[in-house]
Amino acid sequence: MHPLVIPVFISHQGCPHQCVFCDQHTITGQSSSQAPDVRGSDVRNIVKEWLVRPRKYPESEVQVAFYGGSFTGLPEDYQAELLGAVKPFLDDSTVSSIRLSTRPDYVDNSTARFLKEYGVGTIEIGIQSMDPQVLLASSRGHTGQQAEEAVRLLKAAGFQVGVQLMVGLPGQTTISLMQTAERVVNLEPHFVRIYPTLVIRDSGLDRLYQQGNYKPLSLNKAIASSVRVKNIFDNAGIKVVRMGLQPSENLERKVSAGPYHPAFGELVQSRIFFNSVRSELVKLLPGQRLNISICPADQSAFRGPKNINMERFSTLGLLEKFELVIDPNQQRYVVKTRF
Repeated sequence: MHPLVIPVFISHQGCPHQCVFCDQHTITGQSSSQAPDVRGSDVRNIVKEWLVRPRKYPESEVQVAFYGGSFTGLPEDYQAELLGAVKPFLDDSTVSSIRLSTRPDYVDNSTARFLKEYGVGTIEIGIQSMDPQVLLASSRGHTGQQAEEAVRLLKAAGFQVGVQLMVGLPGQTTISLMQTAERVVNLEPHFVRIYPTLVIRDSGLDRLYQQGNYKPLSLNKAIASSVRVKNIFDNAGIKVVRMGLQPSENLERKVSAGPYHPAFGELVQSRIFFNSVRSELVKLLPGQRLNISICPADQSAFRGPKNINMERFSTLGLLEKFELVIDPNQQRYVVKTRF
């Protein structure tokens, strides 16, 4: 059962760099006028407001998540104010845990101890890439080694650690992307997020794009790249919890180029379903048929947008080689086949 996540936006606060692809106000769905400094009193009010809302699953855990910026880059007294505002809810068990995100170079042993004292349970590290040339071209301001050290340190301190990666960054190749994924697998994070690189209006990447110095991935290429990365993590038993940015009207307005789609993650999963089923169907002998079982929630992704996967199977002469079975007991994102 998914936890109830209470979002607190600290857009672009605590971040010492302006990465070429970044506009935190747009990415978090906040405009600059909607993102003033958040105080402890604001955090308390946000948590209280969410806790009184009707919930489909009242018994699910509640998590307070600080989104945007680099949390551990904030002044420590300000971090203490924000985290301290959640502490009473942790103490009375109305909130189960706190999660936040930060940069690899803003993590050390004292940071880990401090966050532990305030009840932080999950930390996401914005690694984006392990390729030094890609990191430099993206103005990330940290190295792959720092990313590895940060993940290892936080895991050793007992945190749930997530890693954020991007496909389509400046200077990134398929080889460097795969190498990045393999290096992250070796770190064994608890989960991963995969984001396509979008050209956000007025960002540094937008200027490069307008000058002809950056070419974003097509939607098809971004999907294919994300499929390859997700397969690497799936094979390693590392959960990919999200693919694609959270859609919002503000984001859609400010994307000037790149592989934006409000259901990007479903498109990736749809391609994975198609690839895996096709590989089984082409092995069939003449006259053989497969029963393919999926869970009800996976029907849309299996069929693909506008039924494109089924049309592809038909074009390849494979549609008549299987029967699709909808099984309510089937695990999500798993395809079972039998003769």
